[in-house]
Amino acid sequence: MEPKAGIYAVVTGTGSYIPPNVVENADFANNRFYNEDGSVIDTSGDEIVKKFEQITDISQRRCADEKHVTSDLAMFAGKAALEQANFDPEKLDYIIIAHNLGDMRHGTIYPDILPTLAARVKQKLGIKNPKTVAYDITFGCPGWTQAMIQANYYIKSGDAKSALVIGADTLSRAMEPHDRDSMIFADGAGAALLEAVESDEPVGMLKHAVQTDTDEHLDLLRMDEPYNPELKGENLYLKMYGRRLYNYALTNVPQLAKECLDKNKLHLSDVKKVLIHQANAKMDEAILKRIFRLYGEKTVDYSVMPMTIGTLGNSSVATVPTLFDLIVRGQLEGHELNSGDYVMMTSVGAGMNINAYMYKMP
Repeated sequence: MEPKAGIYAVVTGTGSYIPPNVVENADFANNRFYNEDGSVIDTSGDEIVKKFEQITDISQRRCADEKHVTSDLAMFAGKAALEQANFDPEKLDYIIIAHNLGDMRHGTIYPDILPTLAARVKQKLGIKNPKTVAYDITFGCPGWTQAMIQANYYIKSGDAKSALVIGADTLSRAMEPHDRDSMIFADGAGAALLEAVESDEPVGMLKHAVQTDTDEHLDLLRMDEPYNPELKGENLYLKMYGRRLYNYALTNVPQLAKECLDKNKLHLSDVKKVLIHQANAKMDEAILKRIFRLYGEKTVDYSVMPMTIGTLGNSSVATVPTLFDLIVRGQLEGHELNSGDYVMMTSVGAGMNINAYMYKMP
């Protein structure tokens, strides 16, 4: 008797939207920066910017046009994925949008999330089919990877044959300009179209690992009062405890990555690429080093971990799908993926969420 084919969720199209507006580190040099306690930081702006680049490797980032909101960026990326797959949007079963603060308009920090971004994207794509279910997911920076995990469940269960999964954010608009962390965040969007494929061998989305740590890490990333006393009032800005977040990621991400590999009965040597959330280059390098150490490897092969944060900044939920799209389209020099290659996609964020899944290229 021949083995029964299984149903797998396979990416048939990818897309990303990288805003055209480049913001250099030097553009922050004239900012007046404050400490958390409201005191002015005496260090010169030039020195702060220089130190920032040494720590994060970020030299520039991309910011959305004033006329665009997050759902616009999401639509651009989603449309690119649909076109690459030559897929009829009216046949979509699901549209899942990962984001953090919705359609925050330029010049405001009001998180506009009603109606949902997924509903807005569905309309902007011109989809009329009422059976195309559209909803949002907020899971911090790992939102897109978590949405991919959800979409995989729909497809493997037979409930759906297709899902458009998009990660988009404009977090640069949520930052206080007097907070040094404002230099980290950028805007962008990335998308993947998943379709159901029958296969005798596992392909596409494989097993995953996820965890949420709220006991001691709930407020590592939060909306809070501005550091500049002159701005205190109704507005809250995106704030984070950077050092604690760094330590949390370094402690937990490597262990979860190994858990994911173990679930898939794979070894680190089986992995062609590790697509990790572009939060901080030095942090990502330290995480990869610890993953290699868990397998007794003293020499780290950094070529398995493509990076975009140096020029694109941290676009939150958009970093991993943007990385994937650039590689698939042959636009990230020195990196490629071929049939049969195993890819780990992993992210950490919101202070306490981590996830990872394995993907096998069809």
